[in-house]
Amino acid sequence: MSSLNKAMIIGRLGQDPEVRYTQSNTAVATLSIATSERFKDRNGELQERTEWHRVVAWGRTAEICQEYLKKGSLVYIEGPIQTREWEDKEGQKRYTTEIKALTLTMLDSRSGSGGGGMKQESNNKQMANASNIDDSFDDMDDDLPF
Repeated sequence: MSSLNKAMIIGRLGQDPEVRYTQSNTAVATLSIATSERFKDRNGELQERTEWHRVVAWGRTAEICQEYLKKGSLVYIEGPIQTREWEDKEGQKRYTTEIKALTLTMLDSRSGSGGGGMKQESNNKQMANASNIDDSFDDMDDDLPF
């Protein structure tokens, strides 16, 4: 049986996108996205648990992040989870696990009121890459590049 590596999250940016450029002038955006779940504990009290996700977007998607996203923006992200390794200044091996954003959909309303929910705008600026997300999630095709 083959395997699957695909994360799908809807959350809010914890800070403005951090964009840098590679030596070949390719944009790379790093996003910090919070997802939350609410539940009742054993005592019946409402609790909230927040999980933070590191997301990396490349190329035109990164440029769109820089241009249109800001702290608090609501986004849908889809892509594989990957772990990178590097060596820090002291020679120590460091690791980070992140989601590589192959699909990014902005879910805020155009006015910035944050009340856009899952409603899709018809403007192309609302999406980076090819996938669409609708109110019912009925038509989720796997358009993976490999």
